[in-house]
Amino acid sequence: MTPSLPYVRFQSPARHPRGHHPGVFALANTLAREGRLSADEHLLWRASNDWYDANYPNPSDTDPSVYDPDVNPGAVAWFRSTAGHLIARVDGYLALLAAHGVPCVRVETSDPGRIVYEDRFQVVAVPTGPPPGPAGR
Repeated sequence: MTPSLPYVRFQSPARHPRGHHPGVFALANTLAREGRLSADEHLLWRASNDWYDANYPNPSDTDPSVYDPDVNPGAVAWFRSTAGHLIARVDGYLALLAAHGVPCVRVETSDPGRIVYEDRFQVVAVPTGPPPGPAGR
């Protein structure tokens, strides 16, 4: 088995019109915002978001410009591979997305780009080259 690379991201394999690949949280939040979730799915989504809000720093709280497209174009968040307890909980989102036919892939890299924010669980980086491929590339 190949060791994990230091950064992990779950994202759409398709680019958003703005050029980035939406992440797992954005994909799930879109389903909720569009009213596509059943009552039970909505409860799961809300409970999962609440858990992450309580256990995972929001980079925008520290630096409101971190995702500003003029300041940090294309900035996206990556889990540190050492944040296993956070990565493990992504499975609920992946199941929710799969139930709605929304593809989401795991991507790993040693170079997420120019890091504009970091904490012990994650980095936010502006891509500096071609995007990494699916897990292990």
